[in-house]
Amino acid sequence: MTKMAGLKPQHFLWQVEGRIAKIRLDHPERKNPLTFDSYAELRDTFRDLVYADDVDAVVFLPNGGNFCSGGDVHDIIGPLVRMDMKELLAFTRMTGDFVKAMLNCGKPIIAAVDGVAVGAGAIIAMSADIRVATPEAKTAFLFTRVGLAGCDMGACAILPRIIGQGRAAELLYTGRTMTADEGERWGFYNRLIAAEALEADALEMATRIVSGPTFAHGITKTQLNQEWSMGLDQAIEAEAQAQAICMQTRDFERAYNAFVDKQKPVFEGN
Repeated sequence: MTKMAGLKPQHFLWQVEGRIAKIRLDHPERKNPLTFDSYAELRDTFRDLVYADDVDAVVFLPNGGNFCSGGDVHDIIGPLVRMDMKELLAFTRMTGDFVKAMLNCGKPIIAAVDGVAVGAGAIIAMSADIRVATPEAKTAFLFTRVGLAGCDMGACAILPRIIGQGRAAELLYTGRTMTADEGERWGFYNRLIAAEALEADALEMATRIVSGPTFAHGITKTQLNQEWSMGLDQAIEAEAQAQAICMQTRDFERAYNAFVDKQKPVFEGN
């Protein structure tokens, strides 16, 4: 297994406290854009989280009043204009691999959004399991505004499942900003929280999650993602097998013994 608490990334801020990893992008003066290097390092970090035994949840936080302004205009978009097709496909596959790493990391992810979350920043929020935001959050899948399709990094697959096909189509065709109120009303955001309470609220939610049966949470995340492409019979059978695995854990036994003793179970993730 891998220890992630001592990770020292070069292109974003990382901190582990109480089995919760906190991530912030680290250019607040530019509203935290992504670069080629930060994309790759984030992808690799989430891939490594699969094997981490000291992290049970991840919280993606804003920095300096903004979440993420997407791909850096000078560091990413400028060079892309000069690339050939092979190089461009390598880049788009790499950004897609970042999303796949988030989906497959085995840890619940909470996105706490303030200010702008646009382009790839909106994708990061979309790819989290739970999203909370401030009333000032502005979310836009603005790919069409730079001459690209809305089908970036899984947006056409994931966004309709969160907010519905018609709403997703509107955002992806127009690139317009989804307000925080719309985001909450449409189910993109679980709730809206005042900016001064955002981080504490997200961390409290993460703390509640990591106090639960964390092995079982990993199973839940896997099933939430894999059942998208399953028929109902497949899904029910997959859940039967998944639950049978969870019934072999010590946490299941701990919960039973705690119930018998009229106590609250203390889960240990095994």
